[in-house]
Amino acid sequence: MTTKTIINLLFLIHTIIYVVGGGEAATATSVVDVDGNQVQANTKYYIFTPSGGGLGLSVRDRRQPCPPNVMQETDGGSMGLPLKIFPADGKAVIDLESDLNLAFVAATTCVQRTVWRLGDTDWNTGRRYVRSDGVVGKPGAETVRNWFKIERFGQGYKIVYCPGVCRECRVECGDVGVFVESGRRWLALGDDLKTTLPWLREILLCITQDLAH
Repeated sequence: MTTKTIINLLFLIHTIIYVVGGGEAATATSVVDVDGNQVQANTKYYIFTPSGGGLGLSVRDRRQPCPPNVMQETDGGSMGLPLKIFPADGKAVIDLESDLNLAFVAATTCVQRTVWRLGDTDWNTGRRYVRSDGVVGKPGAETVRNWFKIERFGQGYKIVYCPGVCRECRVECGDVGVFVESGRRWLALGDDLKTTLPWLREILLCITQDLAH
C-alpha cells in the first residue's frame, strides 16, 4: 500500500472525483481509485487544490457566525482540514449513490459538530450553502440535511445532495459546487451552478489520506 491515498476532485461545472491510491479490490458499485481500489470509510483525508487550497470551515455571515460554512481555501499552500466519510449502511467502504456523512476532524470556536449539513436557502443569493453542525448516523427525517452522495459523472464522480434516508421527506436534489463571493469560495447548491465563472471549471481538487495519526 502506498504511503498516501489521493482523491482528485475536478469541478467541471459539477464536482467530479478521481481517486488515486491503495486499498481493497473494488466492485462495480463502489467508489474506486485509479488503481481500482475501494475508498475506505472512517478514514482521514485532506481535500485541497493546487490552484486554490483545501476545504475547511469559516464564517460567511458575521450576523450568524455559528455554525460555520464549508469553504475552499484561496491559499494554494493550505491543505485545509482533514475529514472522514461515514456511509449510512455502515459498510467499511464507500459505494456509489449511497447516503454519506462527511465530517471534518477538527474543533471550532463555535463548539459545534463539524459534520456537513445543508443550510436553508439564502434569500440574497438563492443558494443553499453547506454548513456544519450535522450529526453522524441516525438516518431519518431529522437528519435528512446531513446526507450527501457520490455519483458517477463522466470518467469520475460528483458529490450531490439527494438523500434517500427518508422516503416521506420532500427534498430538492442538486450538485454541490464552489461559488466565489467577494473573493471567497463557498460550497453550495444553486440554480446558477452551470453559469459560474469559467475558470472554476478547471479547479483540480485532491483528497490525501492523513496517515500521521
